[in-house]
This record gives sequence, C-alpha cells and structure tokens, in this order.
Amino acid sequence: MNPKLHFIFSRRSVRQYEPRPVPPDVIRDLLDAAMAAPSACCKDPWHFVVVREPGTLATIAAKLPNGKLLAKAAVGLVVCGDLDKANSGQLSYLLQDCSAAIQTVLLAASALGLGACWLGVHPREDRVQYLRGLLNLPANVVPVSIIAVGWPAETPEPRTRYQAAAVHEEKW
Repeated sequence: MNPKLHFIFSRRSVRQYEPRPVPPDVIRDLLDAAMAAPSACCKDPWHFVVVREPGTLATIAAKLPNGKLLAKAAVGLVVCGDLDKANSGQLSYLLQDCSAAIQTVLLAASALGLGACWLGVHPREDRVQYLRGLLNLPANVVPVSIIAVGWPAETPEPRTRYQAAAVHEEKW
C-alpha cells in the first residue's frame, strides 16, 4: 500500500463507538467536506439531516437490519438527494452525487479521528418511506443513506481490497 494513500486505506467501517458526543463544529467540518464532493453539472442536489437525539437514532436503527450500530453512534447523517435539483431531474445522477458526498464524509471522518459506517437506505422502498415519514422529508427528497458517526471504540487495521482479476487493460 502506498503510504501517501494511508488516509484511504485506514478508512474502515467502524461499528463500535465511545459514548461521547461529536462537537457541532466537527459535524460542520464533515458537512463542509460532503459539500466539496463533485456533482453532475455542479447541481449539488444533496441535503443532510443531522440526527443527534439518541431516541431517534435508536428508532431508525431498529428499522435497519444491519444498522443496530446507529443506536450507539453520537450522530447519524441522513444523506438525501433532491430530485428537483439533480442533473436533468435524474435519480441516477442524484445517487451518484450523493454517493460522492458519502465517500467524502467517510474519508473526512477518518481523517478527523472519528469512526463512521455507511448504512444503505435507497433503493429499499420500505426504508425510504419510513425515513420520509419519520424525518418529514418532502416527496421530491430521496433518503439515500445514513452515516453513523462517533468516536471509535475499535480500530480496524488499514487495508486494500485490490484484486488484479477486476482490472482490465484497454478491453475486457
């Protein structure tokens, strides 16, 4: 692994958190990073619902089969996209743009010493509708994912998952 890319290889999904809050200025740093992500035609269709209330985090966690960890996180960042703002009003562009923002948050969290884990919402319609109702999202806003964030109580080893068989030169 190239040591210059350590910040990428050390970004791992963290599922255990210390019971302490993440300060508002650090959350703002994560959101600043998210909104620095690229988007199709610079449409920036993203919106973020910052959830700090432990009861709400636990309620959301109960509806996500792999999201129990969210109940122990200090904050959940619900990453949403606005179809009215997406390039050409296309869901595909919205998803790509929000995914770029999500990955940027994950890298920023790791760089700031935080642990984070990406929890999928879209395309599971039951999850989309549940969050729309719980968070009072407008009909044109699609919840794409939730990022659990907190101070890590575990430190997974840096790694790469490089597979030569997945690389094709010039043609398949």
